[in-house]
This record gives sequence, C-alpha cells and structure tokens, in this order.
Amino acid sequence: MSRSAFALLLLALVACQREEAAPAKPGLQVSAPTPTEAAPVPKTDAERRIAEDVKQLADDRMEGRETGTRGFDLAAEYVAKRFREIGLAPAGENGSYFQTVPLLEGRIAKEGAELRVKRNGREIALRFQDQFLPAANFNVPQHRVEAPAVFVGQGVHAPELDHDDFAGLDLKGRIAVVFGGAPARFDNDRRAFYSSSREKLRGLVARGAVGVVFVNTPEDEAGSPWAQDAANWQESSMRLRGADGKGLWTFPELQGIAWVSAASADLVFADGPRTAAQLFDEARAGTLKGFALPGTLTLAGRTTLKPIESRNVVAVLPGSDPALAGESTVFTAHLDHIGIGAAVEGDAIRNGALDNALGVAIMLEAAHSLMYLEAPRRSTVFVATTAEEKGLLGAEWFATHPTAAAGTMVANINIDMPVLLAPSKDVVPVGVEHSSLRQVLDMVAKDVRVDLSPDPFPEDVVFVRSDQYAFIRAGVPAVYLMGGMVSADGERDPKRALQNFLRKHYHQPSDEATLPIVWSDAGRLAKLNMRIARMIGDAKDRPTWNDGDFFGGKFGARPR
Repeated sequence: MSRSAFALLLLALVACQREEAAPAKPGLQVSAPTPTEAAPVPKTDAERRIAEDVKQLADDRMEGRETGTRGFDLAAEYVAKRFREIGLAPAGENGSYFQTVPLLEGRIAKEGAELRVKRNGREIALRFQDQFLPAANFNVPQHRVEAPAVFVGQGVHAPELDHDDFAGLDLKGRIAVVFGGAPARFDNDRRAFYSSSREKLRGLVARGAVGVVFVNTPEDEAGSPWAQDAANWQESSMRLRGADGKGLWTFPELQGIAWVSAASADLVFADGPRTAAQLFDEARAGTLKGFALPGTLTLAGRTTLKPIESRNVVAVLPGSDPALAGESTVFTAHLDHIGIGAAVEGDAIRNGALDNALGVAIMLEAAHSLMYLEAPRRSTVFVATTAEEKGLLGAEWFATHPTAAAGTMVANINIDMPVLLAPSKDVVPVGVEHSSLRQVLDMVAKDVRVDLSPDPFPEDVVFVRSDQYAFIRAGVPAVYLMGGMVSADGERDPKRALQNFLRKHYHQPSDEATLPIVWSDAGRLAKLNMRIARMIGDAKDRPTWNDGDFFGGKFGARPR
C-alpha cells in the first residue's frame, strides 16, 4: 500500500482510538495479536498454498521486492512460475507472462538543494531534510527558479461546488504555495479527486505557475510524521516513461517543487499577512483565502535521472464464450514493496509480507480454484503489478496499455494489504457503492457466507489510493477488497490489529511471514474473489457505473 494511503488509514484509526479505548464488554478483549502469539496454522490445501506463496515472496532473497531491482525480478519470475503451474495462459508481451513497464527513476541530492525566502530585506534559508525537501525533477538534472510567491489555499477549483481557491489571484510567472487536501465540506468522492497532487499540479500549470511549495499541515503529519518520511529522502521516485524517453505527468512548466514541514511553515509565511497557525485554523474551518506573499522564493535542486524498466506479470484464463471472451475481468495485486532501507534491530530488508505478498498469494489461490471449474464466459486476467509504491505506475501502464489478452476490460478487482491478523466475520469492499459491482458482491458474499461491511473510514477515500484507481481513471468500474473489521471470536479485534500493524510493521522489516496471519480468512477471501470472477464472467451484462456517480461521470465515458 502506498505511503499516502497508509497515512490516511492511520490518521483515521487514531481519530477513533478514544472510542476503542473505552472499557471492553465482558468477554471481549480489544487487543491486537502480536508476533509473539502462537501463529495460526494453515489447515486446508488452499490455506497451505497461500502460506507458502507468502513465505516465498516475503523471503529475504527477494530483497524487499523494490521496483527495478534484482529482488523484484526474482519475485516476478516466481509469480510467472506459479501462473504456469496453475495452468493460466501467458498474457504478457511476445507470448510471455511479462509486460514491460518503462520508467524514469529520479533521485534527489542534498548538494545544491535550496529553499530560500527573501522578504522585507532579509533572507531565510530552510534546512534540507529538517525543514524542507525538494521533489525529484523529472525534466532536468538541475533546476533553480526565483519568483514572487502566491498562497493559493488548497489549490482547488471545483466549479460544480462553487469553490475557487484561485479567484482574484495572478499565478503567471509565480511560485504557488499550497496546502494539501480539499475542503472538508466536499463530499468524500470530490474531496478525494481534488486532493490528488496530479490534479493540483494540473491546475497550477494551467494558471501559469513556475514552481510549487507544498506546505504540510499538522493533520498531514498526524499519521505520517515529517521526520519519519524525511529520513527516507534518499529513496528513488519514479514516473512512467514515454516513447520519447521523457517522463509522463512530470509538468515541465513547473521549474521546481518542494515540500515543507508543518513545523517550518511559519518560515514560508514570515512577514506575510497571515501566520501559519492562522492558516491552519482557517483550513480546518473551511475559510481559507489566497493572497500574494511579499518578496520572492528560490527553489533549487539536483536530480539524478535514469531510465529503467520493470515488469507486470500477466496471465489469463480465456473465456469460454466466443462472443464474450474478448471482454475480461481484471484482478490485480501489487507485487512490489520498498526494498532495503535503514536497519531496524539488525534487519534492513522490508519484506512486505502483508503489503502485499499476501494479496498476491490470495489472487494466485483464486486463480487456482477457478481452474477446477468451467471457465467463465468472459476472460479472467490476473496481473501482479509493479511500482504501486511509486505511484500506482504498473497498474496505470496496464490500464492504459492493456495487453492483447485483456481485450475490453469490464471490471477491476484489487487486493492490497489485507491485514488479516485477527479472525473476522466480514470483508470490506471499498468503493463498491459506485457501480453495479454492489449487486455482484452482495450475491457472492451470501454464497461464501461472509458479511460485507461498509468502508469504516469513507472520509479518507482509500478507494483512490491503490491500484484500482488507475483502472477507474481508465473508465473501468472497480472495487478494492480489504480485510474485515468485525471480530469472529469475540476476543481479538480486527480493527485494533490493523492499527497495531500500521503503527509497528507497515513498511518496516517486521512485516514478515512470521506475523500471525489468519490463513482461514485468507482462504475465504480467495474463494470470494473466485466467485466474483465467475459471476462477472458469466453475467449477461457487463458492470456499469451507477447513474450520477461522480467517478462514472468523470471517467466512465472513456473507451475501454
């Protein structure tokens, strides 16, 4: 799961912690299982296959499966071997199980990085890493821009909601200073869409900005502290790479981009008409107004750029009906993780057992069980994606450049970081309310005898923060399956287990196969996915967006 999705989940869990900390009902232990507890033992063949795949994919020899590394390539070969053993046909390029994903890697340097505020006869130089970080510049190896600055609130123009942060502001030739997110009064879907960095940058470029400074708010850092993220500044960033060798969605008009910590925000707004504290309060109240800042800002930095390639692993179960076999249900689970980093208690390999070896293993088991039945009328495609942790890049490449075997994609079912560390009675199908997939999930859940729970944190819209969003942008109805939130044994609490995982193990070396994974829940989730494939594959009509749905209206008319 991407870091932004984690931050939102953790923030939501922190917000509900007070409620969860209330005295427990008799017989209910609201505690999370830990690796020291006896780990559940896989009991069925399906559970044993899932456990073995997790063990292999989260093994140290995979070196954390970072995109573009030897470890990821080893994992990709393993998944291709498993597809072959299951009996799925190769659905990549040139008769293989692989689809090449062209990428541009960028690494920032400390030397030459600057963020300076010149105002009222004085100059303030922010400290690299402690107070600011430059973003990788995917257009030039070295950049420097000095220009007047304008605060543009959250950088949102939503005419349908009568909201325009740019009203009365001139951005031409100026550096935009902007907060993340979107107004709290927006509905969840629009808040998710307008919070997207891509949408913000697109709007700033359209208005002539030459640079951007993103300023964190305290809310931004409640779930993802600045020091924690800044410590990883040496990690690479990536973009998709076009046929001309240039990065896609890199906004070359913006000559420099930087991020500033919430604690350092006053340095950016120093001697201006409003303090950072006032602006933070106004953001919470939904009363932010933009204004020109006196003086100039200087942004500078260096980026080492390198073209690289990675691979999606793609297989297909061809449809049994010649009239419908050209349509496909696409299952996705991201294979990449974040590789090797700073050692924690002597271990530097961030194995990613739950994020997302478990998701891949569940997808493999769904494919395995599907092979024992008559093939659905539509084709079923399985994709282990690369570069999800770098911005959903492998999924975006497949969604916009589907291999021939995919034909017309009618639905996407995504599995990402199912935190199955306490037995549950339910599954959370995030985003199911946007399309006719709601009816599919309702029927399948009854067959599998599992409850469907609503998204516990709809305001955080995790629905747009994993691989399914790449398919949504391509106009394909999608759903993201999470683990359950309702305790099955009255003792262990799945929501508290999720909170414990996010705080202690997410993107850490301790996310290993030795965690007490509830294999029976994993097997049930695989069965659910298999039944989804059958129901969509055999249905007379393909899934459709609901009338009036925001995402359907925004993206649903795009050809698939």
